[in-house]
Amino acid sequence: FHITVGHETVMGKVTFFGLPPSDSKPASLELRSLETRFSFDREYFFQDEYVCGQGEGSSGPDPEQWALLEFERPVTCPALCLVIGSKLDTDIHANVCRLAFQGRLLHGFEDKSYVETSLPRLRLYKTKHKEGQVERVTDDYSLIGRSLFKKETNLQLFVGLKVMLSTGESGVIEGGFGQSGKFKIRVQEGLLPETKQLLSSTSKKKGKSGSKGAAAAEEEPRADSQPVSIHLHFKRYVFDPQKKMVQS
Repeated sequence: FHITVGHETVMGKVTFFGLPPSDSKPASLELRSLETRFSFDREYFFQDEYVCGQGEGSSGPDPEQWALLEFERPVTCPALCLVIGSKLDTDIHANVCRLAFQGRLLHGFEDKSYVETSLPRLRLYKTKHKEGQVERVTDDYSLIGRSLFKKETNLQLFVGLKVMLSTGESGVIEGGFGQSGKFKIRVQEGLLPETKQLLSSTSKKKGKSGSKGAAAAEEEPRADSQPVSIHLHFKRYVFDPQKKMVQS
């Protein structure tokens, strides 16, 4: 966008963000409120675009939200000055408004290396969701999962993260299993009887009289016919240089 600040207009990259959905409130136009509402101590939710209204099809006021403006060159930015975002390269003969948004400047970065020194203070996050399937059960408290990670994924980054089964149980990723992206999950409270029945191809193991291979196959029933899905939810902070995954 073309960003007009004071007497200057400069190109800038815009990143919109707001409060987490549960904390969202209508925007306030009071300057004093604007200053106090934003804080680097709060968490903010990444937005793909400016959000209009309080929901789909809503005609209510826009929710409270902010924008990070990254200019292509330094500009003078007085506190609380008016900031206008425009698309001045739009065809002047087109029947569209070239003014996109306006707001007040709340905080400026003066360090040339602000991306490394200052932006990590802005706790702006995205939510992530991965889905896989249970491969098989190893015992009442453990199972093997698949299709959640790629073969080349470093599973150590995910060790200790919580997952939820589609049958309701929660578990923790313990580590990788083999070299194909499969992984081990520990279900602390144990699998529900209904889940074990769903995942097992037989309700009883064969006696010790069978061959070792047959016994092993019986102890590790596959779940292909009636899959149970595994859900991994986490958030990642946009400006965290270490790109850590965080769960609440």
